[in-house]
This record gives sequence, structure tokens and C-alpha cells, in this order.
Amino acid sequence: MKRITKSSEETFDLGYRFGRTLGPGSVVALVGELGAGKTIFTKGIAKALGIREYRYVNSPSFVLIKEYKSGRQPLYHFDLYRLKSQDALSTVDCEEYFYSKGVSVVEWADRAPDILPEGHTLVKFRHLGKNKREIVFPAITFLT
Repeated sequence: MKRITKSSEETFDLGYRFGRTLGPGSVVALVGELGAGKTIFTKGIAKALGIREYRYVNSPSFVLIKEYKSGRQPLYHFDLYRLKSQDALSTVDCEEYFYSKGVSVVEWADRAPDILPEGHTLVKFRHLGKNKREIVFPAITFLT
């Protein structure tokens, strides 16, 4: 299923609606070029999870993961942008996060596809213009 958003607010709202469908142990893999809307979408997910500081969710580019625990479910926000090899992830017990009671969002998931658990949800982003984004989901009912 494909959606086109025409503003960061629409991308945020789509993330929010999607985030309302996520339960404990959900793993969301985000793939797309720089500036395609992955972090804005993640902010929407954070709001849906009740994370109080959702406005301050940002890309954890200089660390591999940021944890947000102020909501009804924790959000584990991974960013693999600066990952040079999957070996660098050996210091992070990804499975501990993926199989927890929280929701894991992995930006730049295509840089380490082998770490993703079976059953993760892949969301693809494409930059179509100044404010326009194409976001492709598996067929899920929250969008209808």
C-alpha cells in the first residue's frame, strides 16, 4: 500500500496512525534516503505510544539507539546511518530490544538487514520533492 504525504505534518500523522497499531515487541524497519521523512514518521509513532517527549525524538545518528520510556510502551529508536559494518552492532543486544515489551524502530534498516527479526514491518520512504514523500507499507488496515 502506498501513501503520498505533502507536508511533514502529514508524514507525522501517518506515523501516528501507524503507531496506534503497534504492540509490544513490534519491530519497524524504515528504509529511504536522507531527508525522506523517517524521523518525522518516528515522532508520530512516539506520540501514538504516549511518549511525553515525542517532539524531541530525533535521529540518534551518533549513537546506535535512543530509548524513550515515558509512554505506555517504551520506544527503542535505532539509527544505522553511520554503521560501517554489522560487527559494530555487537555491542548492542538488539534482540533484547526486539523481543521486549517496547516498540523498536530501526532507521536505515537496509544497512543491517540480518539483525531484523522475522515478522518485522518494512516501511519504505522516497523523497518526491520539497515536501512530498512516498511511503510504502505492507497492506494494513489502519490506512483505510
